[in-house]
Amino acid sequence: MAGHDRASGILRAVLAVLLGAIVVGCSPRGGQAGSRSGPDWNVLRERMVRQQIETRGVKDPEVLTAMRSVPRHRFVPEDYREASYQDSPLPIGESQTISQPYIVALMSELLEVGPGDKVLEIGTGSGYQAAVLAAMRVEVYTVEIRQGLCERAEAILAELGYDNAHVRCGDGYGGWPEEAPFAGVIVTAAPDRIPEPLIDQLAVGARMVIPLGDFYQQLMVIKKTDDGVEERSVIPVRFVPMTGEIERQGEDTQ
Repeated sequence: MAGHDRASGILRAVLAVLLGAIVVGCSPRGGQAGSRSGPDWNVLRERMVRQQIETRGVKDPEVLTAMRSVPRHRFVPEDYREASYQDSPLPIGESQTISQPYIVALMSELLEVGPGDKVLEIGTGSGYQAAVLAAMRVEVYTVEIRQGLCERAEAILAELGYDNAHVRCGDGYGGWPEEAPFAGVIVTAAPDRIPEPLIDQLAVGARMVIPLGDFYQQLMVIKKTDDGVEERSVIPVRFVPMTGEIERQGEDTQ
């Protein structure tokens, strides 16, 4: 009898182990639990920096560190999130895009700014460029003309703890005069000419990085000097057009 009880106890223990394995191994919807894990964003971000940015000549350590740390996927809509670290721009809604990672890194490096500097950004968009500058320990003042994008970017930047990124909803043509002068100005939408208020708000010796042109655009570095400005063309680019006051002034001159 004792042997029978002992055998029954062993059988119950084996059944309990098997049942536990079934419960742990299956998800509530069926299938193997944990069989589909999400992307390893850290690995993808490191690969992005090595293959897309460093190999193209970006060397500024502050820029590279920022590109490695900012979670680009958080600034991309859910439908495109798995493509966040690919070598291309992506749509973010309202006919706007988040720029190609290399272009974000290149424009950040061309500014030649450092920790504690104040930078004005025109065209917040997704908020990713502002986050990269904030991660470089720059004080960022960013303006977005589209209310929906502006509010979304402001919320994401706050959620991720970028307290040194200040967002304003409105037309960026006039800049942010009460915070001028700036150690750098970065424009992420293309006007057909340089908005004069942005030059006025740039400190002497500082740089503006801006795409210029209509269909054919060039990424330009504009350096303000005591005698005026110096212009340098970098590479051909393709940005969405700058809208608002700059458009109205163009219509008035036609």
